[in-house]
Amino acid sequence: MARELSESDWKVLKQLHSIALERFCQRVLSEVDGIVADTSKTSHQRYLAMYEAIQRRDKEISRVFDDLRRSTAILQLAALRSRKLIEDAEFMRFSEETQGLVGVFRKAR
Repeated sequence: MARELSESDWKVLKQLHSIALERFCQRVLSEVDGIVADTSKTSHQRYLAMYEAIQRRDKEISRVFDDLRRSTAILQLAALRSRKLIEDAEFMRFSEETQGLVGVFRKAR
């Protein structure tokens, strides 16, 4: 299991967690907007596509955002970074140690 986050890194992650969640939700809403706007498909086809997208994204949001704990925070941070939900400048707020550990987990995927 990954090392626990330091107190200062934990505070940063808790601040950025809600920002990343907002970004994720905005992406999902944009995806759904694109599906709904696709008039080349029937209303039923668009509904089914929207439903499938929401189901898929719901599973992803659960994996990435649920149950935030210090013991799993490095893995969650790596997942947020791999999805580009935390920007470079925001990531630089973490300690060098945490940045390094996140880099190791991202390379291992």
